[in-house]
Amino acid sequence: MEKKVSFSDLINGEKPVLVDFSAEWCGPCKAMSPILKQVASEIGEGASIVKIDVDKNPAIAGKMGIRGVPTFILFQEGEAKWRKSGMQSANALSYVIKQAIDHQL
Repeated sequence: MEKKVSFSDLINGEKPVLVDFSAEWCGPCKAMSPILKQVASEIGEGASIVKIDVDKNPAIAGKMGIRGVPTFILFQEGEAKWRKSGMQSANALSYVIKQAIDHQL
């Protein structure tokens, strides 16, 4: 059986974690899917990309101050290093994640 990981466990690791706060009904969120897959293949094991549905996780969304979707937050060692709302390009996301991997963020 798969162990359920808490949100704080997820973002407190040394490895950068890009959290995509999204919703099923959100068109731009759906459009981000192939872009996130591309970014994941570019960065490999250096970072994680996690999608969180704001409708299914309202407590986390509220705690993080999510006002609109998609919203992306890059965490490293529990700290939000970068945050942007709206659609993002693969290049922009890859750049930010690589900066975090290299500890330049």
